[in-house]
Amino acid sequence: PSNVDDPATLGGILEALETISNTMQVIFPIHPRTTKRVREFGLSMNGIRTIDPLGYLEFLNLTSHAGVVLTHSGGLQEETTILGVPCLTLRHNTERPVTITHGTNIMVGPNKSRILEAFGRIVAGDWKPSGPPEFWDGRAAERIVRVIRDNRA
Repeated sequence: PSNVDDPATLGGILEALETISNTMQVIFPIHPRTTKRVREFGLSMNGIRTIDPLGYLEFLNLTSHAGVVLTHSGGLQEETTILGVPCLTLRHNTERPVTITHGTNIMVGPNKSRILEAFGRIVAGDWKPSGPPEFWDGRAAERIVRVIRDNRA
């Protein structure tokens, strides 16, 4: 709601996407609420290819092939991190700070100029993730079992 219920905020995000579409194809799996607001506010989506929301596997496939992802989703911040895909988060905070400190995610807020500045850095190659964060190796269950086993009384 914070990014789609205000016409100025949503308009700025869409203007940024339109500008980005001059450099790379923009595919936007658009939520029905967002579609409704775009129509209500009379906003333009020139150059933006919208598609219906996707199932998880289809969305993960799209994400894994993206040049950059713009999101509001905390889960998607994590998925782009593990996939090594640049992520711009359209929020002012995150519950996934490791994605920021690890260099895989840039917090830009819903601000057109900050979105475009960060996108420009990514396109210019000024984006260098250092691989998955520590412990993001798929072995959490093994570590948990070891701790439980080692701490039995």
